[in-house]
Amino acid sequence: MEPYARHVLVCTGGFCSDDRRGRALYSRLAFLLQREGLLFGPKRIKRSETPCLGVCHGGPIVAVYPDGIWYARVTPELLERIVVEHLKEGRVLEDKVFHRLAVDG
Repeated sequence: MEPYARHVLVCTGGFCSDDRRGRALYSRLAFLLQREGLLFGPKRIKRSETPCLGVCHGGPIVAVYPDGIWYARVTPELLERIVVEHLKEGRVLEDKVFHRLAVDG
């Protein structure tokens, strides 16, 4: 099996976003990854949904690993920027980072 370049976790639970907007983002993520050519090859991205990332506010939350970057209050427009700028072009959206997990290198 080919390795993944990154793994994106989308909180789809109801604690951080009462209306569960994360569910729509998770579905949209599949479309965006396909559109940007990130489903196969050396830059391929794994996506997963999770019912809770333990934040419980500011959702929907999207976390990108192994980068350890968490984005909060993700809208469909921000998700598109995350896919194109962060996942495809490798530029973290510094002004949108909610949390940065220390990742050992």
